[in-house]
Amino acid sequence: MSNSTQTSASNRIHALLDENSFVEVGSYVTARSTDFNMSAKETPADGVVTGYGTIEGCLVYVYSQDASVLGGSVGEMHAKKITKLYNMAMKTGAPVIGLVDCAGLRLQEATDALNGFGEVYLSQTLASGVIPQITAVFGACGGGMAVSAAMADFTFMETKGGKLFVNAPNAIAENYAEKCNTASADFQSKEAGMVDFTGEGEEILSKIRTLVSILPANNQDDLSYSECKDDLNRVCSDLANYVGDTAVALTQISDDHFFMETKKEYAPSMVTGFIRLNGATVGCVANRTESYDESGVKTAGYEALLTADGCEKAAEFVHFCNAFDIPLLTLVNVRGYEATKCAEKRIAKASAKLTYAFANATVPKVTVVIGEALGTAYLTMNSKSIGSDVVYAWEKASIGMMDAEEAAKIMYADEIAKADDAKALIHEKAESYKLLQSSAVSAAKRGYVDDIIDASETRARVIAAFEMLFTKNEDRPAKKHGTI
Repeated sequence: MSNSTQTSASNRIHALLDENSFVEVGSYVTARSTDFNMSAKETPADGVVTGYGTIEGCLVYVYSQDASVLGGSVGEMHAKKITKLYNMAMKTGAPVIGLVDCAGLRLQEATDALNGFGEVYLSQTLASGVIPQITAVFGACGGGMAVSAAMADFTFMETKGGKLFVNAPNAIAENYAEKCNTASADFQSKEAGMVDFTGEGEEILSKIRTLVSILPANNQDDLSYSECKDDLNRVCSDLANYVGDTAVALTQISDDHFFMETKKEYAPSMVTGFIRLNGATVGCVANRTESYDESGVKTAGYEALLTADGCEKAAEFVHFCNAFDIPLLTLVNVRGYEATKCAEKRIAKASAKLTYAFANATVPKVTVVIGEALGTAYLTMNSKSIGSDVVYAWEKASIGMMDAEEAAKIMYADEIAKADDAKALIHEKAESYKLLQSSAVSAAKRGYVDDIIDASETRARVIAAFEMLFTKNEDRPAKKHGTI
């Protein structure tokens, strides 16, 4: 029988898991330290409820911190309970979900608590790439706990009660919460890129259930497949209209129009998220130049350029998909790199990380060029040359070194300078250059594109490509790991 009371911590677990599926582990554990009169304090479950249960019938392990017990602070036994939970999850190959409401390190236990925190970090490190790790922030998540949240694969955060920080806003020089609340869900999702999903409490728990249902249980046993009731050959007649907002395009081609976008608020010119194709989960990376709301009103526009934030966001996502054998679909519409003084500090390294992530991934990889694919920025977006297995292009796609008109101006500068009608000559030379060097047809003739397809056929062709690649097995040079 459980020794813990019905707190908000345990209530969150019961709301998250299938009804009556939760089994608590370690309910009788209490704090071991007697320093600073700790023996006189009640510490039920040492401030964290741990155990296992199911989500849609699939096994998951959960810990939920109890802010009513010493603020949910992490002490020696608190940390040991989380570490033991990770050990069980690793043995059985099931995800770990942390529901965080923590005041930080328990000062009364000092080095014992600090050591325990380190053991949690080690457990997370060993579990990385083996089992999915999900963290949801419902209250405070500060200092070392913020590092733990960052080590998870996906982070959720409650918009009202959640506070995520390494240094509290008021502890930052020349800052305070009213000026810039760096601990807020808004800042952490839009500016820091730490948080994948935000929302109210019940909404977060629902999203976690959805995410768990589409992810593999571990890196070897994939239980994420489901029966597809959608037409595999469904024609997406207006798909060509969504070149700008690729989040909508991905929704259109997915089974039953399912799309779960990650880090939606961060670096919005780069889209990352999951769709379903023929019942299988597919990870998606796509360039975005426009955003529309649910009523079809345009809310934002972006340059068709790679940004440092966008590249790093996509690289992390690609690494996750590769670790868990999730196939990758890339929609390309990019002209080059962001060109600002600030961007120049990071863009080369960030682009290198994304290039490496795609090139290093051994999962099935399919790319569709839906707009422009120019210069080395295109190479970074999972081109044939860095290892994409299948590359399709829409009929009006442009693939080449640079914009045809700009290329014509450089190549025929002398002629243009002497021409009576320079504008007409530029247009003529640009059309000629496009036909020879920067059209989808010219790329296909050289083998850089496998086929030119009608936009409406994208769903059927991509599904067929992934079915063909289902048994893909690719060997790589023997090494400990890459360094990029």
